[in-house]
Amino acid sequence: MTCSPTMADQYQYNTNEEKIVKDSHTKEIDLINRDPKQINEDVVKVEFEDVIAEPDGTHSLDGVWKLSYTTFTVSKYWCYRILSAVFGIPVALLWGFLFACISFCHIWAVVPCIKSCLIESQCISRIYSLCIQTFCDPFFEALGKIFSSVRVALRKEV
Repeated sequence: MTCSPTMADQYQYNTNEEKIVKDSHTKEIDLINRDPKQINEDVVKVEFEDVIAEPDGTHSLDGVWKLSYTTFTVSKYWCYRILSAVFGIPVALLWGFLFACISFCHIWAVVPCIKSCLIESQCISRIYSLCIQTFCDPFFEALGKIFSSVRVALRKEV
């Protein structure tokens, strides 16, 4: 007696399968740590002190220095926010398209081309191996037999 799945079982299986597919495209993202792999750790962390510095003996007024710090920090913050709000989604779309094209080329062109080259090189390798075994092996085996009777004796003379 075979047990075939009921319609409810098939529905449950399909919903779980769809849920798994849906979850892979809508995974949760961390809104606090937005660089978990720290790919921009050294590149774009620019603070006021990294850009503007006054050496000893050459100082502006304290109020100017504080206002410069505030202006730099706030303008950098809001400029980044506005640029990312305006261009973030279109640039993300372009990067998604670019990496999709790269993946497509890699999957459908690069890997098959490399596999084809490997297959061709195996064919050439077998022909090369056959030539070596046919011509070189007997030659070097004969040389080995010729020189096998040579005896070397080392003497130390005082």
